[in-house]
Amino acid sequence: MSQIAQNLKNVQEKIAQTLRQCGRDGEHITLVAVTKTHPVELIDEALRLGITHIAENKVQEAERKIPLLSAPYEAFHFIGRLQTNKINKLLSLNPALVQSVGSLYLAQELNRSLGRKNLTQDILVQINTTAEETKSGVDLDNAEDMIWQIASLSSLRIRGLMTMGVMSLDPEKTRPFFRQLFALKEKLESQNIPGVSWEHLSMGMSGDFEVALQEGANMLRLGSVIFGQRNYG
Repeated sequence: MSQIAQNLKNVQEKIAQTLRQCGRDGEHITLVAVTKTHPVELIDEALRLGITHIAENKVQEAERKIPLLSAPYEAFHFIGRLQTNKINKLLSLNPALVQSVGSLYLAQELNRSLGRKNLTQDILVQINTTAEETKSGVDLDNAEDMIWQIASLSSLRIRGLMTMGVMSLDPEKTRPFFRQLFALKEKLESQNIPGVSWEHLSMGMSGDFEVALQEGANMLRLGSVIFGQRNYG
């Protein structure tokens, strides 16, 4: 068994165990393999082993790698900070989900580009639950108002929320922020915003995905626990 195969087996077992422990046994969890810095060969291996969703956080890296993939995949997600001058390049890669729409300005620019192409795009609204200046996303206090405004944009379809926890070796430190995102999702869901669905709650990365599952996540963004440590060289 290859290292990636073993890693995937370990991850899937941990997901199943966590779901059983918190009474969510049998629920579908979308595992998004974060492929940044990893070579095409490793990504193809993961796809052949059953990964169906992949993600990149830089448009230029996605442009280089996605056309070279030989194994089929179901969906490409964009999860990074999107610069408005890269919108058209991103759209040419046919992303299934843009998870990082964290400002009204970005939403409007994305909507404008899509409108010119007569396209629609599924998105997640990124919430900066930790209120860290280094992270993208709308803060919790302004999220509700911004989501209503984005919902009025004809080329965008809000399909849920995304957040990043705190960077800590202790996953418990990120639990309150995941709990806040779940509470926001519940509040918004009760408002029946036209054209919006709340099918995706994207939270949880390699260091804290078990806590994220315990707090209601149904989409995980996992990189190093699948592929190993990233090579930034």
